Amino acid sequence: MNTLLNIIWLVLSGFWLFLSYMLAGIICCILIVTIPFGIASFRIGLYALWPFGREVVNRPHAGVFSFLGNVIWVIVAGIWIAIEHVIGGVLLCLTIIGIPLGIANFKLVPVALMPLGKEIVDIRR
Repeated sequence: MNTLLNIIWLVLSGFWLFLSYMLAGIICCILIVTIPFGIASFRIGLYALWPFGREVVNRPHAGVFSFLGNVIWVIVAGIWIAIEHVIGGVLLCLTIIGIPLGIANFKLVPVALMPLGKEIVDIRR
């Protein structure tokens, strides 16, 4: 089921979200100081490309620098990507088939706002 949902996700919204995260990551890596944000953006972008079967968890040892970095990220790029997730989620929820995909989009909003101090793990069932 995860593979089917991932394929539908990829076609309807995952590819565009992936491109948004990659663009944000490239811009952050061009500006040398923001390379950690670029790396986080690439990591979350790969998650946004194929999200079902994986989840985002907090890293327990993320410190104050992750928090400060997340504040800067929200101002620079996070708010725009989070808005993109909300708009995409609402549009996907307009159809019956799109409801699980819309919910997945809403689950990506917190990580879009605060990507530092997070880790993506596979769900083993």
